[in-house]
Amino acid sequence: MTMSTVEHAGAFRDALRSSKHIVVIAGAGLSAASASKGIPTYHDGGGLWRTLDATALASPEAFRENPSLVWQFYHYRRNKALEAKPNAAHGVVAKMSVPQYLETVAPGAQSFHLITQNIDRLSADALQAVVRSMTSGLPNSGQSTRAKPIVYKNSILEMHGRLFDLQCTQCKYCVEDRSTPLTPALGVADADLLTYQDAGTKPINIPEEQLPRCAKCGALARPGVVWFNERPLYLDEINSIVYKADMCLVIGTSSQVRPASTYAYRVRRRGGKVALFNMDPSEKDIAGADFVFKGPCEVLLPAILPELQ
Repeated sequence: MTMSTVEHAGAFRDALRSSKHIVVIAGAGLSAASASKGIPTYHDGGGLWRTLDATALASPEAFRENPSLVWQFYHYRRNKALEAKPNAAHGVVAKMSVPQYLETVAPGAQSFHLITQNIDRLSADALQAVVRSMTSGLPNSGQSTRAKPIVYKNSILEMHGRLFDLQCTQCKYCVEDRSTPLTPALGVADADLLTYQDAGTKPINIPEEQLPRCAKCGALARPGVVWFNERPLYLDEINSIVYKADMCLVIGTSSQVRPASTYAYRVRRRGGKVALFNMDPSEKDIAGADFVFKGPCEVLLPAILPELQ
């Protein structure tokens, strides 16, 4: 970090130390370093997805019209996400979910929440890893003098759903399933897409009965993510969190997608502080922040908050 960045970091740390209700708003930039080839978004991908408008596959209408194609797209994304591991930025944010760690940088903190637009589950995986590391070696009897870790209630809110969830289209039963392939037919489709360079012009039609089914009632299942034209999850709870937040960390996301793009503005409007961590923040993002840190969040966060590495 440059000297100016170091000085800026000091001012941010001072503000964080006096914060009571901390919220993180995270986007794709948080997970960008978590896979050698990256986790594909709606706008990129390989094979089949180079020749199709992937945004048109992320809607209830697209699923009704062609569940085979939509499931192939999401199965591809699932496989890429399964290859990914939480990075250092995930680790810092995960430790903020644990009061024992958070008090080292914000001794007056009373609450912490991560509101993430990511569907890859890497933030949840990072938090589980932190809890495991804190409980390793504890006897089952619970007689150890070491206290079991406490995690802030509902510390992670995945407002756009979860990539590994299977949600029934009929009874709405939902369960996480990280197995792959989800069905033999999807496994065959994966192999074919890797084999043929022109697979995008020859989509594979999988019969509906060979697509993922609900484990409870047997009906067709869909990916457990929030699609375009669907309401994000936990909005009422998020609104309450944002209303009382006095510190907002915006990590790896820009002010483009509503409603997440409005949260930092609302915190600042009520007198809270906003810290921005982004590779390439827009002028609007910069104007709406008290502290701006340009660069990869997996480098910036551990450097600025070394206590949480």
